Amino acid sequence: MERTLALIKPDAVLRNLQGEIIDMMQKNGLKIVAMKMLQLSPKQAAHFYLVHKEQPFYQNLITYMCSAPVVALVLESTNAVSAYRTLMGETNPENAKPHTIRKKYALSLRENSVHGSDSLQSAEQEISYFFSAFDII
Repeated sequence: MERTLALIKPDAVLRNLQGEIIDMMQKNGLKIVAMKMLQLSPKQAAHFYLVHKEQPFYQNLITYMCSAPVVALVLESTNAVSAYRTLMGETNPENAKPHTIRKKYALSLRENSVHGSDSLQSAEQEISYFFSAFDII
């Protein structure tokens, strides 16, 4: 079994879509083993997205991620990373396949509703950023 981090981003939380997105996760075989809602500070968001620091969109990303609460989840399944990335769809919702989270809910490239770890190594690091071992069932 693999685990991956999922974030339901501010645009989706503001539109109260958490339940619908979680339903899609579960219907696609992803088991929730930890979940919490939190408000990121600029310092927390900057640290989490440090990998993008040199990108021109970095500061806008930090501002966006602090604009409203997020829901952080640890998802578990066989091939959780790839299964969730497939369910999310392309970063740009215009390029996302039908029946993906981003095709259905994303507002734009920036407000794309969800985040998911891109590898097992990233998943391990990202999960530990939001959850302790005691938080995960």
